[in-house]
Amino acid sequence: MLAFFALVYIWVEYMGIYFTGNMYDIYSQIPEYIKMYDGYIQEQTINALFIKSLTRILMIMAPFLFVGVVVSFVTNVVQVKWKPTTKPLQPKFNKLSPVSGFKRFFSINSVVELIKAILKIGLVGYVVYSYLKKNMPPLYQFYDLSLNQGIVQVGMLVVQLGIRISLFYMIIALLDYVYQKIKFKKDMKMTKQEVKDEFKNQEGDPQIKSKQRQRMMEASRRRMMQQLPEADVVITNPTHFAVAIKYDPELYDAPYVVAKGADYLAQKIKDTAKEYHIEIVENKPLARMLYANVDVGSVVPPELYQAVAEVLAFVYHLQGKV
Repeated sequence: MLAFFALVYIWVEYMGIYFTGNMYDIYSQIPEYIKMYDGYIQEQTINALFIKSLTRILMIMAPFLFVGVVVSFVTNVVQVKWKPTTKPLQPKFNKLSPVSGFKRFFSINSVVELIKAILKIGLVGYVVYSYLKKNMPPLYQFYDLSLNQGIVQVGMLVVQLGIRISLFYMIIALLDYVYQKIKFKKDMKMTKQEVKDEFKNQEGDPQIKSKQRQRMMEASRRRMMQQLPEADVVITNPTHFAVAIKYDPELYDAPYVVAKGADYLAQKIKDTAKEYHIEIVENKPLARMLYANVDVGSVVPPELYQAVAEVLAFVYHLQGKV
């Protein structure tokens, strides 16, 4: 609107001259055609004059049409970027549903839009009223003006009023643009439930994953307890930790951990060791070090070789293997 009225303000004088000249040119040719055809004017002649007049009018209106298209395109690109799509052309049968229509009609968004429309109409009405009230005296003097002067006076009044309304609408549009951006970001935020659902879809249900981990741990413990009878010795804390060690030169170059556990599992390891007559040796520092630093199935680190070797040597001596 601002671009339109600004162009009218610049172009209005030329428009007036061009329209007046066009009307004079068209009507001045009519008597010549009447004389040419003995007091009559043919239908083809009227059509030709009409097309000629319409072409000239379109030429003078072309700048307004061009500016309107360019401004509309640029403002849309600035706001929402260049996103051509045929989606709005696709039929949506849910819009034919009365229920859906009533929901849209009584939605919070519809109420907000209604309030905005009422405020716009009221404020625009106030702008028009205040401007006309201020410029009313010149209108009372129209009877002293010629036709051309009156047209110019009314034209300038309309253009100036249009520019003011356009500026006012630009302020409203800017505020509405900020509001829509904030509203869009707020609408795009997911609720806690949506975040949970998305996490479930991407990562899997935490409860199911927890149960899976629990089953895997139970299976690992069963395998560990099945291998425990093969251990050479169980090193204990003696109450909190228990680590079962085995040395098999054909399998590894160093002793490795067969099983380990804390608290309840440590007690279960000791009970199983007693059942299979596996030696239990109390060594608090070594039990803590092995439990904290060596995984089941892994070999003992070099820094613990000597301590573990002393325990194995003691066990082998008891068993008469040395």
